[in-house]
Amino acid sequence: MRAPFLTLALTLAPGIALAEAHGPKVSIDYGPRPAFLIDAMPDSDLKTKLQSCIGQTPAKSDFSIGHRGAPLLFPEHTVESNLAAARMGAGILECDVTFTQDRELVCRHAQNDLHTTTNILLTDLASTCVKPFTPASGDTPASAECRTSEITLEQFRTLTPKMDSADRRATTPEAYQGGIAPWRTDLYTAGATLMTHAESIQLFKALGAKFTPELKTPSVEMPFEGFTQEDYAQKLVDEYKAAGIPASDVWLQSFNLEDVLYWIRAEPDFGAQAVYLVDHYDLDGWNHMDPATWPKPLAEYKAAGVNYIAPPLWVLVTTENGRIVPSIWAKEAQAAGLNIITWTLERSGPLGGGGGWYFQSIKDATTHDGVYFELLDVLAQDVGVKGVFSDWPATTTFYANCMGL
Repeated sequence: MRAPFLTLALTLAPGIALAEAHGPKVSIDYGPRPAFLIDAMPDSDLKTKLQSCIGQTPAKSDFSIGHRGAPLLFPEHTVESNLAAARMGAGILECDVTFTQDRELVCRHAQNDLHTTTNILLTDLASTCVKPFTPASGDTPASAECRTSEITLEQFRTLTPKMDSADRRATTPEAYQGGIAPWRTDLYTAGATLMTHAESIQLFKALGAKFTPELKTPSVEMPFEGFTQEDYAQKLVDEYKAAGIPASDVWLQSFNLEDVLYWIRAEPDFGAQAVYLVDHYDLDGWNHMDPATWPKPLAEYKAAGVNYIAPPLWVLVTTENGRIVPSIWAKEAQAAGLNIITWTLERSGPLGGGGGWYFQSIKDATTHDGVYFELLDVLAQDVGVKGVFSDWPATTTFYANCMGL
């Protein structure tokens, strides 16, 4: 007899009815990673507290958000990736939303990522790519660009998902499919299933999870064949309404502030929890410790009706006497009364070398893998974040359960 979660995965294949709304009961399991990270920590009160929770009965937590599912090991935005996240106790799951040529919403991290997240370059649909595969030559890396907006939903369904990667040294499309980061794997790619946004809603509902879709910035110029940006933002909401999902279970996201303000204005029930994903860190001279470099005071977002704001991890912290502490940006967001969500834990691999982009503001204190928990503790206890996106939600679920969040 098939396990319930496998039956659900099979029902999401093209041409087969979606799972019943009551769906399977997911058994939550942390696996070995949380204990591995705790073992890496130096002795401290936090380590002692976390050690005391090893062996606890795991439970689902809304503090734990599956970032594209569980893409540390599973192909992102697939049925299997989200099943893995749910089985690690992620209470909220994400579908990054973009659209096809026939304006159907699908789960992809970007409209132009098919060349790194699917096998499109090895199929007849390679002819639809706006930039065909070009092999590496000398100092020029291999490249390609393939968009969902260039293919129909029916064509999208024929693609095979894979781990998000590309070998920039490749001289053939087959070799270009590689390049997986050494801390990831392709062990769990076989049989992975792509999803439309509507299918993700049914899957997450069946898994007992809540929803945080991100409206991705189009690669095409809008309006697209009469499809405006507001049409796009509204279609996202309409698919939740059609599925009977209460607005209180949905956290819409966008890096485009105009999308968030549109939802606040046109769909106030959904807009109340809409999340503005800030990207001010890309501005020349921007400094998370210097309000004079910010586009506007954070209180102005709150005054405009924005209740949730989400920067990357490093924006919320700094170091003081070798300790991780809240940044000025975090303190100002708190003072403005903004709810804070952050991204993305477990996206950096081993931390012994400083942790890379997500840990850049605390690189001097990032010397061992246990910093994953040390950072998480500051974010939860001192910054007061409402949730943390993770590529491996077991870590955030374990922490939330241990601390009673």
